[in-house]
Amino acid sequence: MYYSEIMVRHGELSTKGKNKMRFINKLKRNITDVLSIYPNVHIRSDRDRTHVYLHGTDYQPVMESLQLVFGIQALSPVYKIDKNIAALKKAVQELMRELYQEGMTFKIASKRSDHNFELDSRELNQVLGAAVFEVLPEIKAQMKQPNVTLKVEIREEAAYISHEEIKGAGGLPVGSSGKGMLMLSGGIDSPVAGYLALKRGVAIEAVHFASPPYTSPGALKKAKDLTRKLTRFGGNMQFIEVPFTEIQEEIKNKAPEAYLMTLTRRFMLRITDALRERRNALVIINGESLGQVASQTLESMQAINAVTTTPVIRPVVTMDKLEIIDIAQAIDTFDISIQPFEDCCTIFAPDRPKTNPKLKKVEAYETRFDIDGLVARALAGVEITEITPEADVDHVSELIDQLL
Repeated sequence: MYYSEIMVRHGELSTKGKNKMRFINKLKRNITDVLSIYPNVHIRSDRDRTHVYLHGTDYQPVMESLQLVFGIQALSPVYKIDKNIAALKKAVQELMRELYQEGMTFKIASKRSDHNFELDSRELNQVLGAAVFEVLPEIKAQMKQPNVTLKVEIREEAAYISHEEIKGAGGLPVGSSGKGMLMLSGGIDSPVAGYLALKRGVAIEAVHFASPPYTSPGALKKAKDLTRKLTRFGGNMQFIEVPFTEIQEEIKNKAPEAYLMTLTRRFMLRITDALRERRNALVIINGESLGQVASQTLESMQAINAVTTTPVIRPVVTMDKLEIIDIAQAIDTFDISIQPFEDCCTIFAPDRPKTNPKLKKVEAYETRFDIDGLVARALAGVEITEITPEADVDHVSELIDQLL
C-alpha cells in the first residue's frame, strides 16, 4: 500500500466564521507555492480541510515541507481504497498487520460524506473491526485513547484510510493578516522577526540595503539566502535590493560620527516606508531588540521613528540575544546570519555611537542633505527579485524537530 494524498486540517481557521474561506484560500495558495518543487502534486481545498494529492510523489518530503507552513494544525497521510466492502476489509487487515505490536489496542472511526454507501458509519465500524479480529485475534479494541485509530472516510469518488496525525506549524496562513515590509539586514535578528510576523499571517517583502563596493556580493547573496529560508513557511517572497552607497557616503562626509547610525537608520526607514506605500503594505517590520546595540535604545528608536507615522512592528524587541539565537537556530537561519559579510549597518559603524540622540540635533544635521533627492534616487535604483522555496532535504527533518 502507498499513500495517495496528505490530508491537511486547518486548525485556528475553523474559528473565522464568514471569513473562513478567505483564510483557507490563502492557505491553499501558500501550500501551492511551497510545494511547487513537487511538479506532480495537486492541491484542493474545501471548508473542512485541504487535500494534497501525491500522484506517485514520495510522501515523506512533501509532509516535511507541509509541516513548516503556517495555518496548518495537523496532517494525515492517507491511503485511497476502492469504495467497496471487500477492498476496505482487505486494506484494513493489511494495514493492521503492518502496524501490530504485542499488546496493541485499536479503534475504527468511520465517516460517510457519500450517504448512498451501503453501510452507515456504525455498521462500517463493526464490519471493519471484525475484519481486524479475523487476522489478529489477540488484538484488543479500545474506544478511548487506543494505540491506533484507523480513520475511514467514504467520499463520492473513493474510500480513504489514515492512521497518523502529525502536528503542523499552527498560526495563520501567511498573507491573511495583510502585508508588511521586513527590513532584512543579514544579521541574526531580522530573519527571526520575519519568521514571527509570518506566523501571525503577515505576508512580508524583504527590503535589503546594499552599499557596493563597501558591501560585497556575498552579503547580498546572504540576504537572499535568508529570504529563501523564510519562504518555507508560507511561499514565494519578494526581495527588494535598495542601492544605499550614495546616502551612506553623504552621511559619513557631512554628519558627526556619533550620529551616523541614527541618520542612517532614518534614511532606511524613509525609503522602506516609501516602498511600503508603493507596494500596498500596511506596516514595517524590523529586528530591533531593546538595548542590544546603540541604535536600539528607546531614545534612538524615538528619534529614528520620527520620520514616519507608519506602525513599526518589532517582534523580538523584548527578547535577549540568546532567545533570538535559539529561534534562529530552530528556523535554520543562524548559520547563514553569522557568515562574515558586512552589511550597511556595520560598514561605517562609529566607535562611540550616540545612545541618546536628540531629535532637534538630528533634524539640524539633516538640513545638510538633499533628503528628497537622495531618497528618490535610491528608490529609482531598486531591484526586485522573487525568491521561491527550494528542496532542502538535509536540514528539513531537523528543523521540524526543533520547531515542533
